[in-house]
Amino acid sequence: MSLLNSQKLALQPLRIALRGDALLNNPRFSKGTAFTIEERKSFGLSGRLPFQVNTLEEQCDRSYEQLQQYDSPIRKNAFLQSLKDQNWTLYYALLRKHLKELVPVIYTPTQAEAISNYSHLFRKSEGLYLTLPDRDRMEEDFLEQTKGRKIDLFVCTDAEAILGIGDQGVGISTSKSALYTLIGGIDPSRSLSVTLDVGTNNQGLLNDPLYVGWRNNRIRGAEYDEFINKFVQLVRKHFPNSLLHFEDFGVLNAHRLLHRYRDTHAVFNDDIQGTGAVTLACIMAAIRVASPNAAQAKLSEQRYVILGAGSAGMGISVQLRDAMVAADGITCEEANKRFWMVDRDGLLFSRNTSGAGGEFCRSAEEGWDTSAEGKIDLLTVMQRVKPTVLIGCSTASGAFTREVVRAMLMGMGEGERPIIMPLSNPSRLVEAKPEAIMRWTEGRALVATGSPFPCVKLTVEGRKQVFAIAECNNALIYPGLGFGANLAQSRRVTDTMLLAGAKRLALLSPAIKSESSSAEYNGESILPDVQDAPKVNFEIGVAVAEQAVREGSAGALWAHVEKEEDAERVVKEVRQRAAEKVWVPWYSRYVYDPLGIS
Repeated sequence: MSLLNSQKLALQPLRIALRGDALLNNPRFSKGTAFTIEERKSFGLSGRLPFQVNTLEEQCDRSYEQLQQYDSPIRKNAFLQSLKDQNWTLYYALLRKHLKELVPVIYTPTQAEAISNYSHLFRKSEGLYLTLPDRDRMEEDFLEQTKGRKIDLFVCTDAEAILGIGDQGVGISTSKSALYTLIGGIDPSRSLSVTLDVGTNNQGLLNDPLYVGWRNNRIRGAEYDEFINKFVQLVRKHFPNSLLHFEDFGVLNAHRLLHRYRDTHAVFNDDIQGTGAVTLACIMAAIRVASPNAAQAKLSEQRYVILGAGSAGMGISVQLRDAMVAADGITCEEANKRFWMVDRDGLLFSRNTSGAGGEFCRSAEEGWDTSAEGKIDLLTVMQRVKPTVLIGCSTASGAFTREVVRAMLMGMGEGERPIIMPLSNPSRLVEAKPEAIMRWTEGRALVATGSPFPCVKLTVEGRKQVFAIAECNNALIYPGLGFGANLAQSRRVTDTMLLAGAKRLALLSPAIKSESSSAEYNGESILPDVQDAPKVNFEIGVAVAEQAVREGSAGALWAHVEKEEDAERVVKEVRQRAAEKVWVPWYSRYVYDPLGIS
């Protein structure tokens, strides 16, 4: 939303029932030194604040100056969390002003360190904590936290599989909710982070005297399912139009829960669908650049080797497969044959001729070594398959060796470029550094990573070039997917809605000069810069909502346009409503009202 629109919104007064310390200490409504003289008199704040009235801009400058006093990302993360506990508007305004610099501090990769030390860094609770031993009072606790609130978004986790650090028990990642607001424009007062504490198998946490979670081995089976289902049904009962975001669930539970609930409520799993969608968008853009006939290239014409068969790897494969079926008109079985999945035990393949063992397992009929100890390593797969796309989500640092990358390059035709995506987080676990990949491929590779990396400077055929490394960051797409689903009040998040978001992101690639044709590649990033994430996610949200309306997945508020034949009118109305719904960090004018918001 433009600054002009945000200022117009700020002129609409909020009627507030809080006064004095109750107002000053409420992070949703506090303005700190930005309360006007009139507001200070009305709300009993005159003696509680120093004389000077600051603008939000001045507050951002002061906070940024304070932030620079901290020399490590984790200390900066703690400072920003403290700021968030005091003043939501200032927190988000500061982040928005220094977006590219500070997103890695509140999100990947720094947030992983904060979560792993959650019990030792704990100062103030945030969100809703539901613990299995207290399941009998779950609804009471749920309603106590949500009473009187309109909630559009729940971000829930059982913290079993936090990327790069695994099982963290009660560790809650509030950064996902924060990015929904910062980048997706969702009102922070209408979102809630939820920890579903079912124990932990992390012995270090169980032995830690300061651990704040439930000291018990992680519960599995029917008891676990009953606990999760009770929470989901509360969301469906009390907030039927909300989006339920599953985060950091273990691979088996992640897929199972998504499939169990996706047809009955708007649910979304970022590890599966978000990672898959942003990777899909990156590949859709990259294949336009990678081949001399890029304008005609199809997803189904690529050969994909994926290292890592966890939630992320499987999610990427499923997303790509489903996109091929939808976009290229091939069958699911045909699309599955375009994938070669490699895990710690080597290539996933069946030891019989039926192909049993998973939809992406290769058949023994293909001639793979089926001896009892047979392990087909990544290099062997690369040499035989000659993939066009190599994706890493294994957290196996250095797994993309020079030999692996060179084997891929040797399989390329003249003028073709290998698409190499070492996506593991945090950056210390990346499968290969971009600078090494570019050297090994002599500047031909198109590279995207899961964490931010600097540009690579390289001399190619006597010419100095600078290659921007795309950050294949879920933050480029999941806030927009959530915003769009929420805008449409969609009853479910469909595959076609995800595909619409991915297509819109791909079209925004700096490396694509126009929608209908390709031009010479000069080292541009395959994906937009994270600094542009708010604008990008707004466009993604619009695309997702448009698709929901067209296919009839949108809520009752859109009933009058579901059958609208004038597609242009539908697009215009979606975009207008999206602009009106975006939350921006800006101070509104307050009027005291004992019957107002509290």
